[in-house]
Amino acid sequence: MGNKNLNLSDRLYDYLLSVSLREPEVLAELRQETAQLPMSIMQIAPEQGQFMALLIQLIGAKKALEVGVFTGYSSLCVALAMPPEGKLVACDISEEYTAIAKRYWQKAGVANKIDLRIAPALETLDHLLASGQANTFDFAFIDADKKNYPNYYEQALQLVRPGGLIAIDNVLWSGRVADPADQDSSTTAIRAFNQKLHQDERVRISLLPIADGLTLAMKV
Repeated sequence: MGNKNLNLSDRLYDYLLSVSLREPEVLAELRQETAQLPMSIMQIAPEQGQFMALLIQLIGAKKALEVGVFTGYSSLCVALAMPPEGKLVACDISEEYTAIAKRYWQKAGVANKIDLRIAPALETLDHLLASGQANTFDFAFIDADKKNYPNYYEQALQLVRPGGLIAIDNVLWSGRVADPADQDSSTTAIRAFNQKLHQDERVRISLLPIADGLTLAMKV
């Protein structure tokens, strides 16, 4: 038995989707519209969205946080998986991209679950902490500018309850984190963040080779 994960060919990836993905039509439509945008690479993969939705249901999440919305695919996955009383605080700085997100949230009937905050995420997270919301979130998803990953993580760790889950995207960074010659600022930031998380005894972690790499950190 091999000790490595499969390097998925296009054919095997298509097969994976064919026997696993159960994507609601509204999510498929959003993904198709986003694919036409110049920055479409920023959208998470559909199988990752489905996995996150499963995590939401597994932990019974009713209060979630998202740092980095883009066109809203991940937030829509989370909102659809939460119960009717569920609430998601979604942080982004782009009015343009989140306008697409809001349209699909409305179409899916979950707009009432999502509290979109257009501001630098660090400010929004500071405000949540200042308003007494530490240890009240069940789930957090971080998928924004890589240099601020340590800051987003530290604030999310304060906001998430013990036993709550933080998911961090792009931790394998298309494989560039494993190339010592790659000293790009985003690459080095993710590399340093991964090392930090590996040493952090405040959480239990698992780095999954799904899409561009997803680390799960459960607060102890």
